[in-house]
Amino acid sequence: MPKRVDHEERRTQIAEALVRVAGRRGLHAVGMRDVAAEAGVSLRLVQYYFQTKEKLLFYGLQHLTDRFTARVGARLAAAGPDPGPRATIEALLLASLPVDEESRTFHLLYSSYSILSVTDEALAAQPFVDNPDAAENALTGLLERAQAQGLADPGADARTEAISLLAMAATLGTGILVGQRDSASAVAVLHHHLDRIFTTAGHRAEVPGTTA
Repeated sequence: MPKRVDHEERRTQIAEALVRVAGRRGLHAVGMRDVAAEAGVSLRLVQYYFQTKEKLLFYGLQHLTDRFTARVGARLAAAGPDPGPRATIEALLLASLPVDEESRTFHLLYSSYSILSVTDEALAAQPFVDNPDAAENALTGLLERAQAQGLADPGADARTEAISLLAMAATLGTGILVGQRDSASAVAVLHHHLDRIFTTAGHRAEVPGTTA
């Protein structure tokens, strides 16, 4: 009896191959043939599942986002059953910094995709991410919760602070990638700004593994 093919598993296999080869060569230099060779499958099979390079890249981006979400979840699980708003924000921000091979690949490919989507009409025609404001909304809600609990500056604009923190984390991540700064200094900068927002600066809630 023929073996039943798990199509989602096969798509994931191909997406993982895309991530590996793009992490080595850069997203702009990757073709469907390269991904097929990395995955150990035929070019025709990659084309069967994704039809175009643009669809393959978009699926790969979604796959990276799922992996990022899992990393944030692991940090939160390590922080205990109720880590609180600040520790949750730290987990989200610090998971995005390129401090190891996994997070480096995420930052590199996510940044590359955003740049390519500016000049590639086929990429620009599809949404960059399904919910582009998800992280911003999540941080805003956490900051508003902290304010309601008396843990954060009540006069701060939660939305503006959320946008600023996300932009800062992205820029710091790029600085780490290009060797402008090390991960310890980037983490220190994020902590500095969180100390400014949170009124309990002298009693900062730490997330395990946030030092680098």
